[in-house]
Amino acid sequence: MPPDSNSGSLWLLFTLTTVITWGLYGVLLHTGQLGMGDPVHGRIKAFLLVGVAYFLTAVLAPLALLWWGGADWSFPSRGLWWSLIAGILGAIGALGVLLAFGAKGHPVTVMAIVFAGAPIVNAFAAMAQHPPAGGLGALRWQFVLGIVLAALGGVLVTLYKPPAAAKPVAEKAAGPAEPATGVAP
Repeated sequence: MPPDSNSGSLWLLFTLTTVITWGLYGVLLHTGQLGMGDPVHGRIKAFLLVGVAYFLTAVLAPLALLWWGGADWSFPSRGLWWSLIAGILGAIGALGVLLAFGAKGHPVTVMAIVFAGAPIVNAFAAMAQHPPAGGLGALRWQFVLGIVLAALGGVLVTLYKPPAAAKPVAEKAAGPAEPATGVAP
């Protein structure tokens, strides 16, 4: 099936895949950063591995799909440059997330702001590129309410995120306990 297939609601499945993977992205990236055990360079090490993952996923896989699909290998200048700019912006965004974590931003807060703010930026950028018929005055109230609710959602999640559970004193001193295996010594 070609990646741009328009059959039924396949687009929704792909969209939900993105929601799940990007929804997990910040938490897993923060976990990876902490797992590096390097408070100074851990986030940059994590970002380097994000780049390796992008190479595997966004370079090798598309090359294989293009080759397998018999694509021509022309890359018109307009598509090439806009695609590179989009990729650079995505990488800058990923680095921004890691730098926010390094500046003591909590993953719940950082990602709530990112995922509430990004759709708002996207809506305005898309309207600038493809202005609505009838101008801004023709925007439906539901659209405007959606923008307001997206912003409000980000604010509410940021302000009222649940507090982290306190670590037991013994675990703080000794580190995490070994997982139970269910086998008696």
